[in-house]
Amino acid sequence: MQKKSLDFWVGLFVVLGAAALLFLALKAGNMSALSLEKTYDVVTRFDNIGGLKPRAAVKSAGVVVGRVSDIRFDDKTFQATVTLQLQSRYQFPKDSSAKILTAGLLGEQYIGLEPGGDAQNLAAGDRIKMTQSAVVLENLISQFLFSKAADSSSEQKK
Repeated sequence: MQKKSLDFWVGLFVVLGAAALLFLALKAGNMSALSLEKTYDVVTRFDNIGGLKPRAAVKSAGVVVGRVSDIRFDDKTFQATVTLQLQSRYQFPKDSSAKILTAGLLGEQYIGLEPGGDAQNLAAGDRIKMTQSAVVLENLISQFLFSKAADSSSEQKK
C-alpha cells in the first residue's frame, strides 16, 4: 500500500517537472504568447533590422499590439521586408511610423509603432512607409572613435 502511494507522488513530480520544462522551452522560444485573436498583416521595410527575430513583439505605448510574423530580404531594394501581424482590436492610422527599438541596453529588439494623425486606418496588406532602422551599438562605437581620432589629428596640426 505504501509503495503505491510513493509511486503516485514520484509520478506526479515527474509530470510537474515535464510541464515546467515545456513552459520554459515555450518562454525561451517566444512561443508562449500564441493567440487565437483575429489579426491583420502590415508590411514595413528597413535598411537594417539588427537582431530582430520572427515572433518579436510589436508595441505601441509599451503595450504589445502584435508580433513580427515574417522577415525577408528584398534583393531589388536591398532592404529587409518585415511583416507585422497586428491584433484586429488595435487600429492604427495610415501615416503611422515604425522603428526598431531595444528593450534595455542590451535586451531583445522589438518594433515600436507610433500612431500618426490620418483619418484612414491601416488595413490588411498595407505598408508603413515611415520607418527607422535599428541602432547598431558597434556602429555607434566606431563613429565615436573615428570622431575622436579626427578631433585629435586636427588638434595636432594646429
